[in-house]
Amino acid sequence: MSCTVVVPTIGRPSLRTVLEALLDSIAGGPEPAPHEIIVVDDRPAHGAPLPLPGSGGRRIRVIRSGGRGPAAARNAGWRAAATEWVAFLDDDVVPDPGWTQRLAADLAGLPPKVAGSQGQVTVPPPDGRRPTDWERSTAGLAGADWITADMAYRRGVLAELGGFDERFRRAYREDADLALRALAAGHELVRGERHVTHPVRPAGFWASVRAQAGNADDVLMWRVHGAGWRARAGEGPGLLRRHVMTTAAGLAALTAVPAAMRGNRAATAASALAAGAWTVSTARFALQRVRPGPRTPGEVLKMAVTSAVIPPAAVRHRIRGLILHRDARPWAGPWVVLFDRDDTLIRDVPYNGDPALVEPMPGARRALDRLRRHGVRIGVVSNQSGVAKGRITAGDVRRVNARVEELLGRIDVWEFCPHDGDDGCECRKPRPGMIERAVRRLGALPADCAVIGDIGRDIEAAAAAGVRGILVPTVRTRPAEIARAWETAPDLGAAVDLVLGGRRTR
Repeated sequence: MSCTVVVPTIGRPSLRTVLEALLDSIAGGPEPAPHEIIVVDDRPAHGAPLPLPGSGGRRIRVIRSGGRGPAAARNAGWRAAATEWVAFLDDDVVPDPGWTQRLAADLAGLPPKVAGSQGQVTVPPPDGRRPTDWERSTAGLAGADWITADMAYRRGVLAELGGFDERFRRAYREDADLALRALAAGHELVRGERHVTHPVRPAGFWASVRAQAGNADDVLMWRVHGAGWRARAGEGPGLLRRHVMTTAAGLAALTAVPAAMRGNRAATAASALAAGAWTVSTARFALQRVRPGPRTPGEVLKMAVTSAVIPPAAVRHRIRGLILHRDARPWAGPWVVLFDRDDTLIRDVPYNGDPALVEPMPGARRALDRLRRHGVRIGVVSNQSGVAKGRITAGDVRRVNARVEELLGRIDVWEFCPHDGDDGCECRKPRPGMIERAVRRLGALPADCAVIGDIGRDIEAAAAAGVRGILVPTVRTRPAEIARAWETAPDLGAAVDLVLGGRRTR
């Protein structure tokens, strides 16, 4: 069948056996088999290959996505596929026997207006006891809409929509976001008959507190899809308002304590009233979580402690999301901006191998942070002929690059050319090799890329690679180079304005 299965993973040792069983069940299942299985290794570091023992004979390809999160990993997977359909599976699900046959049947004959097909998910309950709070949370996956535990999309629709929104760096909301964008574009999503089991993974004491980070992702959903996004995504109203009230009561009680200790009766009364409100609200929340559970001493203790911590954690992450996504706009694909390094991001020090000499250009950090807030991936493409001349080493270049990241924030991809002008390489600008490699490594298309540099060879390399070029002149930029450039900007901030369509952000 014309379908590729994509499985993103971070290679957790505890799930290695589960992932192996998943791959065996698909690759060794009955015909028709998927065209290919792509495992996306999303571990941050480039180290040893992903351990997949016993892979002989299986049609499995492993690619890396650089630790950018599950949304970016899935994008890397479907962009590497060449089939009409792409089926996404989580790395901890167990497909039923015959899953591949049912997948083929689910996809066969679907009209063009159908963009996606969701499989059925079962979360097994615990044997002989009531489920814990964490188990009940995981069980909610069985009734969730359009989750990527088992979800297939037409590749053409993924390309049309720009794939998953990579601003969702956690495994949370990125699947609902894609589904809402598909539905808003006039496509249809259907449910199929194939089936997977999603076991409940072990979770630590603070798992429910860590999960509150999703409140920041909810802000992004609200910014992009409007106030009614929860209803359209099949989500309940949430508990944020209650958490805000509980947190406010706790802060009010603490604020009044110093005055109460000085004998201020009004402050004492206010502190007692606020403390009482916090206690009642927290106890009610804890009781609601304890009542349906196993009520063991350990579970009761966990619910009591975490019920006090969850409200302020939820509020903190909500505030973080409001700041992080204050200028968010709908996702239009994985945008990429590649910068020249010297005299564009940092002051040019000829043949510099000393990290202590790195000095950012004015506005560089602000410009990069604006791009990051919009989900734009950032790369650097830099000629470093000092390596070929023997003035610096490749290690020196990497140390300077590391210092640049310390000052300007994370760079998603680095490319530098160590050759001299007479070496005839394909990477030295104005040739396009570095740009083409960087675009491929980021899983993007040339149409989604821009290059910002300070001299003509940067813009010539962009044109040779088929990407947009923006010149930010400096004192060493020749007038003829400025005259030949299609787009120029007086500084990095203005160049970012051009990349973002002229829209100004804070």
